[in-house]
Amino acid sequence: MKVWFGITRAVYFVYAVLWFVIFTLAAFPLVIVFSLFGKITGGNLICRLVWVWADCWYFLIGIRHQNLFESHCDPAKTYVFVSNHISYLDIPCIFKSIRKQPFRVLAKADLKKIPVFGYIYSRGAVMVDRSSTTQRAQSVRELKKILGHRISVFIFPEGTFNETGDPLKSFYDGAFRISIQTQTPIKPVLFLDNYSLMNYRSVFSLKPGKSRVIFLEEISPEGFTLTGLNLFKEHVYRLMDQRLRDHQAAWIGCR
Repeated sequence: MKVWFGITRAVYFVYAVLWFVIFTLAAFPLVIVFSLFGKITGGNLICRLVWVWADCWYFLIGIRHQNLFESHCDPAKTYVFVSNHISYLDIPCIFKSIRKQPFRVLAKADLKKIPVFGYIYSRGAVMVDRSSTTQRAQSVRELKKILGHRISVFIFPEGTFNETGDPLKSFYDGAFRISIQTQTPIKPVLFLDNYSLMNYRSVFSLKPGKSRVIFLEEISPEGFTLTGLNLFKEHVYRLMDQRLRDHQAAWIGCR
């Protein structure tokens, strides 16, 4: 039985990766063309293209996505979306979740090293090398510029995978600093099932199943200043932490 299970998982993984590669290669020429329209218009076109890419891939690999709203997004508003980060699936899940408005993801510069996919992702995201103070400052300026064009941004405030066994690891300041400085509300988003579908320990853990995403109420930065940034950050952290506990997130207690 274990041998059969292992063979089935291996076949499924190869099948999923094959479709990932096919869709990535198919999107590549369009991304090159869209990039000619500039960072704003071209970036918005690439965002829409990745929506289609994610829809097709999720459908073919048997992941059933569901958005749940404790509070709906206002498509006329601009947000700083923040989410927990627990799985390699978090990236495609972003594009399955946010559909009514263009946005840009703050992503690790290392992703640019992935052939073809790295190029596509870098055209529609803001890349940052967290080890470089200069790069971090540049990414903040770019995110502010994007918000100035009424385009939302998406940031993982944990910075990298949460391997602590707690609902969340500690947050960086960036998302909350940008929110205060631009007076853009924070919109917390919870990825509940990505850890179960593909945990951070191995890409080979990928499997089909249900993918639930919960949108919490927006949190206004009004009344907060940079001197009170930690209070603002802690307020968002406590809300997300409690809701992950309420939903009994699968990774709590796992290390």
